[in-house]
This record gives sequence, structure tokens and C-alpha cells, in this order.
Amino acid sequence: MADTAISMAGITKTFFPDAGRRNGEEGAGIEVLKGITLEVPRGDFIALQGTSGSGKSTLLHIIGLLDQFTAGSYSLLGRDVATLDDDHQSDLRNRSLGFVFQSFYLIPYATALDNVILPGLYSGKPRAELVARASALLDEEGLGDRMEFKPSRLSGGQQQRVAMARALLNEPDIILADEPTGQLDSVTSTEIMKLFHAVHQTGKTIVIVTHDEEVAREADRVIKLHDGRIVEDLARVRA
Repeated sequence: MADTAISMAGITKTFFPDAGRRNGEEGAGIEVLKGITLEVPRGDFIALQGTSGSGKSTLLHIIGLLDQFTAGSYSLLGRDVATLDDDHQSDLRNRSLGFVFQSFYLIPYATALDNVILPGLYSGKPRAELVARASALLDEEGLGDRMEFKPSRLSGGQQQRVAMARALLNEPDIILADEPTGQLDSVTSTEIMKLFHAVHQTGKTIVIVTHDEEVAREADRVIKLHDGRIVEDLARVRA
């Protein structure tokens, strides 16, 4: 459906040790996700919460087409993922998804501006257009005077702002974030979450993985996982 960003039914994920793979011993696999059924309308702001090992990051990676599921069905923005080959999945991921990670993953020898431009290099757009878009995003994030700085000259909060600008470069429909405040102090975390709210207000769908209760409270909907299953799905009522 056009108004559905993410639609999953019965998603499982099993990791097989190499020896088990070679011998065809499917029973030797480790089942990390155990039948995830999830509907996320466009424009939702959801948090995936759970302890370490609950499967939340694995689920985010499958949503982001960074990993494959073992069984079940998954439609992303109306596209049945199972019908897409690697090239079409890569194209969908680059055009429609933006990623923000705990560890920033900035190229250390590149400037903030060049780090933001990076995902646009696969789009075929002229460099001048990419520079203009990246510069505007960094300016909006309060980093207009830091565009030529390399990551080592930026604070953790500034690096995460660069990462967010990079995620937004291709104007994706969905932002996926894995513990985006995990390396930040509480004040900086609050500032970063304000940026997520600002992005959400533009109509983007946001999915954040977190173990932090304070961060989870920022979302409009909290989905809790335990041992690879959804055990709670609560929409928050805001005054």
C-alpha cells in the first residue's frame, strides 16, 4: 500500500555456523528473529527497544536491506523485497533509505562536506548539485563553519550531525538509526533527538534502535523485542 513504509509478515532470521552450512545441518542454526510481523505507516516515528541479543539491530539491518531474512515476506515502500535482485535492492536502499549509526562511520581523511556528499556519488547527479545540497544540510545542522573540518577536529555531537546530514542527502523516505546517541553525553543526546524530531516533522518515517528508555520515549510508538519476538507494541499518547 502506498501509505505503508514497512510491511513484514512472519520474518525469521537464522544464522548458520560455517560447519553447519557445509553439512546441511539447518537445525544447527541460531534463530535470532522468530516470526516478526510489523506494519509501519509512512510518517511514523518508532523505536525498536530491547536488551542486547533481543534481535533489534538484526531487524533494523533487514529493514535497511543490509541483511537478508531467512523466511517470511517483506515489502518496503510497496516493493516486495524478495522480487528484487542485488542491484535493485542497492538502488532502493540508496534512494529511499538514510542511515545513522552509533559509531558515525565517517571517513577520517575526508572533510565534513565530502563525507556528506558520499552517498550522492552513486546517484549520477552533478557534483555542484551535491555540494549545494550538502552545504545547505550542514548549515541547517549548525555546521556551516565546519564544512572543511575532518572528523578528528569535530566533537562527537558534531560528527553525528554530519552523519545525519549524510543520511538526508538523497532525500530518503525513511531514516534508520542504530543507537544514534550511544556515544554521546545526555546534553548532546537531547540535541540530536531534537534533530530527529525536526526531520520527522518534514514527513520522514523514522526507525530508531535503542536500549535507552529516555530515547525510546521520544518516539511516537515503541516496539519492544525479547528473544527475537515482538512482545509489546505501544503507541504513545502525547498531550
